[in-house]
Amino acid sequence: MQRTRNSMLCPNCRRLISRDEAVCPYCQTGRPGSWWKGGLLGASFGWGRSVEYIIYANVAMYLLALLISPRQVGLTSSPFDLLAPGISALQRLGATGTVAILRQHHWWTLLAANYLHGSLLHILFNMLALRQLGPLVVREYGASRMVVIYTLAGVLGFVVSVLAGVRFTIGASAAVCGLMGAILYYGKSRGGAYGQAIYSQVGAWAVGILVFGFMFPGINNWGHGGGMAAGVVLGYLLGYQERYREGLGHRGLAFACAVITVLVLAWATLNGLFFVLVR
Repeated sequence: MQRTRNSMLCPNCRRLISRDEAVCPYCQTGRPGSWWKGGLLGASFGWGRSVEYIIYANVAMYLLALLISPRQVGLTSSPFDLLAPGISALQRLGATGTVAILRQHHWWTLLAANYLHGSLLHILFNMLALRQLGPLVVREYGASRMVVIYTLAGVLGFVVSVLAGVRFTIGASAAVCGLMGAILYYGKSRGGAYGQAIYSQVGAWAVGILVFGFMFPGINNWGHGGGMAAGVVLGYLLGYQERYREGLGHRGLAFACAVITVLVLAWATLNGLFFVLVR
């Protein structure tokens, strides 16, 4: 019984270890039982479930947009318009682009737009891609760095698309492409059979996304390319687990990204609900 009470989940790799371990025997995290690692910046925050939390946030914002203003579609509408929120709802909740940034100066939309989607297929494709790539990035970079890469790559991808003149854009694909870019950097940097296999597989996905983007109208290729490039740079700057173990700085940066995201989405939600009340 005493042994059970003295056990804990490592705040980094989430494996069961002794609270008295000086170093986690699995991921080499120093002093995993420290109060500050098990507290607000550690396991209790649930970094190990970050991918799930991001998916939940995307689904919640999609459902909110549908509740605020579902788009009216006809029998001849494309399958890509199935269960599509109205444009007015998406604008109120934080769709970004040249109008929102350059005319209205709504800089918060650069983050909020990563959690908005234009249809059921749109969010389904993006969440499936996130579910595939997210755990891989968590394994090779750690959960905290995954949160940082996802957040910053999404913002930077939309910055690139604004500079390219894209008027209206939404979706998690810029952030997902950021995760893809980070994995491409990891595979190329690590090398060896494992690194090359990851680089080849994810590289094929990247090419597929670019080809798909040019085949269908309305896809933000600038956001995809900008997010992927940002992911490569962030992967280089933050480092991956085999080179640099996650530290307090990484967790602090991830915590800041998480707090800012929550505040932005809360503001977007209030903005959308206010639109419902006054219309």
